[in-house]
Amino acid sequence: MMTRTFACLIGLVLLTGCIDMLPGGGPAAKLYNLTPKSSYSENLPTVGWQLVVEVPISAESLNTPRIALSRAPLTLDYYGGARWSERAPVMVQTLLVESFENTGRIVAVARKSTDLRADYVLKTDLREFQAEYSGEGPPIVFVRLNAKLIKMPQRTIIASFKSERRVQAASTSLIDIIQSFDQALGKALKSIVEWALVAPNEAS
Repeated sequence: MMTRTFACLIGLVLLTGCIDMLPGGGPAAKLYNLTPKSSYSENLPTVGWQLVVEVPISAESLNTPRIALSRAPLTLDYYGGARWSERAPVMVQTLLVESFENTGRIVAVARKSTDLRADYVLKTDLREFQAEYSGEGPPIVFVRLNAKLIKMPQRTIIASFKSERRVQAASTSLIDIIQSFDQALGKALKSIVEWALVAPNEAS
């Protein structure tokens, strides 16, 4: 009986060791999130319409929680041991909604998945969202979003906008690179929010 028990314990120890050696069995990736924009121009208009923000369209290479980097124009890689808290397009959608809310100038804004009856829909295309290395120094974070504002229920595009920002990291450390992502995306979000709130008046 003791022999069988001992054999089982040895087997369990060996199995545990094998699990630890399986691919991907290392430490869990550290999760990072970015922040919504909260400061805007004082002359931003207050609008009486409701907005739905769709999940940005993106290439498969960016439609992931992995944090993208590029060392050459035609290549894309990812930082090891680090992830966004959500897939990048979903994270950007969340930050767009929160950034609109933080203006205090819009009646209601929500994700597409809610039952909000929208007057306008914001469609975006996440074209660039990576840290770019060109030498030995810190990378430059490149963010580009193309946006379209669609009037409902006609589904008519009333305005288009492109927001492109580059911010160089203070160092090659990951935390400084994440900070540059936050700054670059924050500037892009601010410009899209301010554009969207005035676009209907300019289009009429």
